[in-house]
Amino acid sequence: MTANIIDGTRIAGEIRQEVGEAVAAMKAEHGYTPGLATVLVGDNPASATYVRMKQKACAEAGIRSIGHNIPADSLESEVLELVSSLNADPEVNGILVQLPLPDHIDEEAVLNTIDLEKDVDGFHPVNIGRLAMKGRDPLFIPCTPHGIIELLKRSGVQLSGAEAVIVGRSNIVGLPVAMLLQKDNATVTICHSRTRDLGGHTRRADILVAAIGRREMITGDMVKPGAAVIDVGINQKEDPTKKRGYRLVGDVDYDSVKEVAGAITPVPGGVGPMTIAMLLGNTYRAAEIALGI
Repeated sequence: MTANIIDGTRIAGEIRQEVGEAVAAMKAEHGYTPGLATVLVGDNPASATYVRMKQKACAEAGIRSIGHNIPADSLESEVLELVSSLNADPEVNGILVQLPLPDHIDEEAVLNTIDLEKDVDGFHPVNIGRLAMKGRDPLFIPCTPHGIIELLKRSGVQLSGAEAVIVGRSNIVGLPVAMLLQKDNATVTICHSRTRDLGGHTRRADILVAAIGRREMITGDMVKPGAAVIDVGINQKEDPTKKRGYRLVGDVDYDSVKEVAGAITPVPGGVGPMTIAMLLGNTYRAAEIALGI
């Protein structure tokens, strides 16, 4: 058996098109254009690349992008002041502070300053608290976890009643995706670096999400036949045949797992493209909230 490939690039493209059409309709009906402000502190090359990708995606969807690049030695108070000014700007619907921030700046303090109704990253404590509670819904869902759920649903994977195992318990992916799966009536187990008999847990999973940050850790003998496997990892692996000397691989040993799983995401081209697509959706939702629609 060879797994069906869950094409994140294609699904993300569908979502981006849907958002673009919704933005065009908002402009036509309300004369209003959603706006996303990005805050980049310092000149980290990877962070700068991510911000450019988000700005480009905004332009393609018809969303205004307002970029703020400030020096790495900016004071925490200056970053907080900038975020507060964006909170007060009616032209800004979403605020995205690119992480990581320089060590002298308290990330939690900065993220907590973002208005709840502009928290398009979905990491405000109130949004996370609502996500964790039964019968409550956050204004915004964190983009990567939300993208994982969309990949599963749009690929026809049954969530209700499924046994789901999450390998990794980060605040950014592992914990939020576990809460989302639980909201969709899956039975969820969270595994981590101190889990005993990891394979014993993963082999029970109808849905397996690998987000541990360890290269090709999940192998074919750890996967239940027919399971849906979502690989969140992005790791470098030496490959002299590549110009850069390496290639990107996930937390899943793709070659062995694809022979066992029923469906699997590739790396790259799986979860990655979904993050920006869901960010665009959250920004559109923030504009709806601002308009009261």
